[in-house]
Amino acid sequence: MATDRIGRIALLWRGDRDARAKAKPTNNRLSPVFEALAAVNVAAEPAVYSDEMVDEVRDQLLRLDGVLVWVDPISDGRDRSKLDPMLREVGAEGVWVSAHPDVILKMGTKEVLFRTRHLGWGTDTYLYRSLDEFRGELPLRLASGPRVLKQNRGNGGIGTWKVELAAHDTSKVGLDTIVRVLHARRGSVEEDLRLGDFMSRCEQYFALNRRMIDQPFQPRLQDGMIRCYMVRDEVAGFGHQLVKALMPSPPGTEPAQPGPRIMYGASEPTFQALRGKMESQWVPALIRGSCGMAGVRNRLSVYAARLRPGGTEMPVGDSPWNLNYSSQRHGRTQPLRRHLPPRRAFSRHRRLKKANRARQKFD
Repeated sequence: MATDRIGRIALLWRGDRDARAKAKPTNNRLSPVFEALAAVNVAAEPAVYSDEMVDEVRDQLLRLDGVLVWVDPISDGRDRSKLDPMLREVGAEGVWVSAHPDVILKMGTKEVLFRTRHLGWGTDTYLYRSLDEFRGELPLRLASGPRVLKQNRGNGGIGTWKVELAAHDTSKVGLDTIVRVLHARRGSVEEDLRLGDFMSRCEQYFALNRRMIDQPFQPRLQDGMIRCYMVRDEVAGFGHQLVKALMPSPPGTEPAQPGPRIMYGASEPTFQALRGKMESQWVPALIRGSCGMAGVRNRLSVYAARLRPGGTEMPVGDSPWNLNYSSQRHGRTQPLRRHLPPRRAFSRHRRLKKANRARQKFD
């Protein structure tokens, strides 16, 4: 006997009109996700997005129960300044959005490193809310050792820099002091320049009321990065990747490429101490609102946390199917049904959508 369909959702990613016209569940990198959703009786369809098609995609999403979004904050010079307002709009109409833009602003920006600096993963983290703060305070902190600067919202290493004094003289650090900088983007190499020139390069990160985070460089970065994949307040898996960003290559060699990401299930013995801290200490602290996260829990379907060995952790908003997509590629698929919103959640969204349409018709 056929089971009832749980809901109808879209998988949204960035592309052009030609890609939108040709998109099918079977001809893109998310095809394993489409297959997994179909296996648990969720009807899913592609929703290829570009800023030029925002109205068309909005209309598509309003006909559905939910949407899973795979769009980086920055991609080929494009941001989410048009996408996020549209997602908020469809979310207000009752469409389930993951990750919702408001959740991302709470958990998916680098500022969360500053708000959670008192937790077990914290370090001496500073927040520059303006260019004046940045210019006034960074020289003082460079005297203590290498720093890592991060624009508040980015991806792929864009706007993340390792900065250190080119010479060991820390007696007086000013705008004319020579610093050695390394961008975290793939293929970047170290360069020496005036501190004032580097600061001018960073002015773009403060546009539109944005900000930057400042942390000490962690020498253990070469040990790699552990990702904790979370479904609500439970660890669902781990990923270990040997990152190469911010690690300078030997002179005369090509920049090192990132290593593979190895996936593990939640029961992996190596990471049980980390799992215990995540589930019993860090996530409860986030939910209690002690880090400026109050109100997130009601909207949060899933989140992930990326932890750098040695102290720097980066919680980020994410979608539950990211875990399953990655896990399937390594033959360790978690049951998808436990990651889905409950059936009643989709029913509630349908009722809300129907009520909104009725109110609009009455008005």
